[in-house]
Amino acid sequence: MIRQSREDDLTAVLAVINDAAQAYKGVIPADRWHEPYMPLAELAQEIADGVRFWIAEENGRVIGVMGIQDKGEVALVRHAYVATVLQRKGVGAGLLKHVQSLTSKPILIGTWRDATWAINFYRRNGFTLLSDHDKDFLLRKFWSIPARQAETSVVLADQRWMERAASVKA
Repeated sequence: MIRQSREDDLTAVLAVINDAAQAYKGVIPADRWHEPYMPLAELAQEIADGVRFWIAEENGRVIGVMGIQDKGEVALVRHAYVATVLQRKGVGAGLLKHVQSLTSKPILIGTWRDATWAINFYRRNGFTLLSDHDKDFLLRKFWSIPARQAETSVVLADQRWMERAASVKA
């Protein structure tokens, strides 16, 4: 079952995020890693900044989480995580399809350049890896992240973005 996260889900949401984020330890730059990966104050700030979180639930337990943030002309997928023991079982794909259904806007996703498993997941689900030039422009325009994070990240775009970009170039 997929439903919108409630305030009483925050502890479970953080547990999934911080469990799944362990995959980044030793992969992303050491200066970008911290414990916990996402503290409660950061999650609260993301919610205050307009990220709406959706959770996948099984037997009353949160097993996956994905946020979507409306940024005007686009929507951003933010903080997509599935409990480590349930990865590669369709939970993430289900959440992604759900958040995609919530908007008719083009969707962009940012992730770490060295998180090849995440990049491959999004590519398998119809997203295209953008050029570094496009990434730099889009990160400055739609995200509020430190420069160091931007330089070690990538951006992927859905088909709506790719069609829009192609029509602008034509």
